[in-house]
Amino acid sequence: MRVNQLATELNVTADTVRYYTRIGLLTPSRNPENRYKEYSEQDRTRLRFILSARQLGFSVEDITQILGVADQGQSPCPLVRRLIDQRLHETEQRFQETLQLRERMLAAVGDWNRLPDCAPTGHMICHLIEQFAEEHP
Repeated sequence: MRVNQLATELNVTADTVRYYTRIGLLTPSRNPENRYKEYSEQDRTRLRFILSARQLGFSVEDITQILGVADQGQSPCPLVRRLIDQRLHETEQRFQETLQLRERMLAAVGDWNRLPDCAPTGHMICHLIEQFAEEHP
């Protein structure tokens, strides 16, 4: 099947298929008559796996490692478990940072609703941000 057929079947763009082909995760053959890339059932299986792994937060580098282990005929499950633990830890850190940012934003909104608008001066661009940064380092 050609790139557009594979993309349509898996509900992704042709550019997505081309990207994973360009980085070597999909390896279509070339039709000797027209030189078009032809994707196999194995490519479809791999792309479906890639898309599923991306939905779980695995990076392209992670997926490359997982496929490398699988391509050697070994079980990638231990690697997958280790990687998902790492990704979960990273996600938890980002989530906590986002919660902290949300609290700072809520504090800013509360402060700013009580302050007047001011035009920029030679020493200040927006007193709301600058004053908040000074008061809430």
